[in-house]
Amino acid sequence: MNRGPAVRPRPAATVILLRGASRGLEVLMVKRNPQVRFMGGAWVFPGGAVDRHEGRGEGSLRAAGLRELQEEAGIELEGPQALIAFSRWITPAEVTIRFDTWFYLAAAPPGAQPRVDGREVIEARWYQPRLALEAARRQEIMLVLPTIKHLESLNRFRTATELIGYARGREVRPVAPHVLGSGETARIVLPGEPGYER
Repeated sequence: MNRGPAVRPRPAATVILLRGASRGLEVLMVKRNPQVRFMGGAWVFPGGAVDRHEGRGEGSLRAAGLRELQEEAGIELEGPQALIAFSRWITPAEVTIRFDTWFYLAAAPPGAQPRVDGREVIEARWYQPRLALEAARRQEIMLVLPTIKHLESLNRFRTATELIGYARGREVRPVAPHVLGSGETARIVLPGEPGYER
């Protein structure tokens, strides 16, 4: 938790890679190395912060998303146009390590097989959103709140085609969770939930 002035969030990008164009939507998830400082051991979508050389603005976000997908999962997409903006999450101001993350959807290239880097990421799997959530409830995998909320949202769609059709042209509004309380009683609240406007 951050006890001083709010830290400025770093721009970041995450790619939710999809397969199952006509049936059985699946998403690519990777397991972060338990030894890394940030979200060690968590199953996430490939992504990370924008590098300085990638510049600023939307172009830098898309470049970072493509780079992270290639670095963490060994999968290359045709270019920035392959990414479809889906959501934007900003880490609570009460937290020290903060990101302003854009989540992008992308259809997996035919026959794409992930290859993890073995350093930051140690495993990769294709999951149906529902099955990933069930695995987390059984404590078989560890998920963090933004991943859980995205999986819940993705679970409403039957196919990648249906999901991409929904996302195209949709206005993306930032989600900025707040932290209420401290210590063991601390909890995260989202816009619209009780206590958020406090």
